[in-house]
Amino acid sequence: MQNKEVIGFLQNHLNYSSKNISDIKVFVNELLKANKKHNFISKSTENIIWHRHILDSAQLVKFIDFSKGSLSDLGSGAGFPGIILALFNKKKDFHVKLFEKSPVKRAFLRDISDKLSLKIEILGNVYDYSINSDYIVCRAFKKLDAIIQVSREIAKKPHKLIILKGQNAQKELKKAFKKEKYDYKLENSITNEDSKIIIVNFKK
Repeated sequence: MQNKEVIGFLQNHLNYSSKNISDIKVFVNELLKANKKHNFISKSTENIIWHRHILDSAQLVKFIDFSKGSLSDLGSGAGFPGIILALFNKKKDFHVKLFEKSPVKRAFLRDISDKLSLKIEILGNVYDYSINSDYIVCRAFKKLDAIIQVSREIAKKPHKLIILKGQNAQKELKKAFKKEKYDYKLENSITNEDSKIIIVNFKK
């Protein structure tokens, strides 16, 4: 998808507003500037940032009820998917928390948050906190079994875990769920036919 196609998809299929799109454009410009110095995203994906990073993150809005509660993004990096979901959130009663251990990335997230007047909480290493959210999301954070361990041991229940995974999703699922069976489902990614979205319900 070209940038214009992605923007059309965000608006027509995922209900991103014109204001959301204009905020995302500011975010993209700031990220590309910062990337010259810090390499937050792979240089090879800069030209396809709207498809590879923005749309990939934005598709998660289909699985989240923003009416109330909170969301935690583990290893938010340069803001994927956390910033893209926070931009979509229009409810004061829904809180978005970004966990990122890198001070450099946290500083970037704070700058973006200030520029776009986002009401988000930016926190450090996820292992230093007790997570209390209705949704836990992550993209390029850790192997699935390590993410499951965070959900099982650090996060309060119940919550829904939503993970963007590449072509090794099935293999990682088998390994992570070898000892314990979890209530999960797989959804196809709209950005890559080999990628999956793993949704796990942690009830207790």
